[in-house]
Amino acid sequence: MPKISQRGIDMPQSPIRKLMPYAEEAKRKGIKVYHLNIGQPDIPTAPLMLEAVKSYVGRVVEYSHSAGNESYRKKLAQYYCKQGINVDYNDVLITTGGSEAINFAFLSTMDPGDEIIIPEPFYANYNSFASAVGVHVVPVTSSIQNGFSLPPVEEFEKVITARTRGIMLSNPNNPTGCLYSRDDLEELRRIVKKYDLYLYADEVYREFCYTGEKFFSVMELEGMEQNTILIDSVSKRYSACGVRIGAMVTRNKEVVNIAMRYAMARLSPPSFGQMAGEAAIDTPAEYFEVAYNEYLARRNFLVERLNKIKGVFCPLPKGAFYTIAHLPVDDAEKFATWLLKDFEYNNQTVMLAPAAGFYATPGLGKSEVRIAYVLNINDLTNAVECLKKALQEYPGTKVK
Repeated sequence: MPKISQRGIDMPQSPIRKLMPYAEEAKRKGIKVYHLNIGQPDIPTAPLMLEAVKSYVGRVVEYSHSAGNESYRKKLAQYYCKQGINVDYNDVLITTGGSEAINFAFLSTMDPGDEIIIPEPFYANYNSFASAVGVHVVPVTSSIQNGFSLPPVEEFEKVITARTRGIMLSNPNNPTGCLYSRDDLEELRRIVKKYDLYLYADEVYREFCYTGEKFFSVMELEGMEQNTILIDSVSKRYSACGVRIGAMVTRNKEVVNIAMRYAMARLSPPSFGQMAGEAAIDTPAEYFEVAYNEYLARRNFLVERLNKIKGVFCPLPKGAFYTIAHLPVDDAEKFATWLLKDFEYNNQTVMLAPAAGFYATPGLGKSEVRIAYVLNINDLTNAVECLKKALQEYPGTKVK
């Protein structure tokens, strides 16, 4: 038999999706599965996006520029400027989802054997992207006890080596919902400049910050023009995950030029996705207000209900639409699997994302799960009731 690549063998499985076969089997049995494992909102997609695709009248769907349609990049640059992020359209490279933006950023700035520092827990695919390009993730651990606040910058500085190329943040954070403040970012700015590193920032949830304060982007940090790389996406902002359009934004011209080589190699980003993304920029404020208020209500409801379950602890997230909860179980992955294979309550069950897969340090997150509050409150009510009942019946529950 031909040999399989070691790179492929080393590629980690997604903790968000790897239990899907069990969920599919439960559905075949007629069991209702509440998907709290994945950030797939049920908020309607921004209508202007759908209208743009429906109104296409061309006879040929052509390649676009490898950097993305110029009209879209210009409009997106105007959007960023309104957010306090002063960039030119030539600083914007349209990508196939935020995932490709991260991939381009990593490929353009790091070599195999280099290191990137990421506060854990972190979005599990960062590990996958790093693994695919031969980069080693160095974690700095945050704690559920203080809401996963950014660890002291001294902890970052301790792990900087000659192979360190940058620090990666998700802000607001997936999977924790933590929101890093301007002061946090200014502290990171100090060591990024001191060691001449890159600061990669995944800011796809910027519309969903629940502190009442204006979101502060890494692109607003002074003197960081050559160091910051912004990752963005239409998926969450406009509830359009399947459109698969993102952006890599940086004022570092050399990074843009190198990333363009990878962009040309994959030819161009999706044409219909770009049409939808460009149209979405004109989405009225009312759309975001409705979505914001809905997520805020869901967050408050879910966290309150979870903390009423004996043995469960869930901090209050300040952004995005995720939270990590500690469960009184022997092993969260075993519990999540059991929920789908062996449990049902009123012909319903829940799918969770075991949190161990969001950590790089072995053994951490074993009793934690990530929960996405992307379902309406009626479904969340049923899901929490299922979870409460399951914890009473699960053989590995430590507190009943």
